[in-house]
Amino acid sequence: MTARTHTGAQVRRTGVDTRLPWWALALPAAAFVALFLLVTGSGDAQAMGGDPGVGGLLQHLRQTLSP
Repeated sequence: MTARTHTGAQVRRTGVDTRLPWWALALPAAAFVALFLLVTGSGDAQAMGGDPGVGGLLQHLRQTLSP
């Protein structure tokens, strides 16, 4: 009678590859950075009259958060 020895944990593959390609993380990150720079980089831009809207909110946040 021979004894079975297990030399290591057996790994079962389910057939589903869950690894992402590099661009699946890089493209959304690059888009986020580009949009963030567009929103925060318009410090000298002035809206042409009307309701301040998001610009007023961003100005208020900048004043509140500045030291």
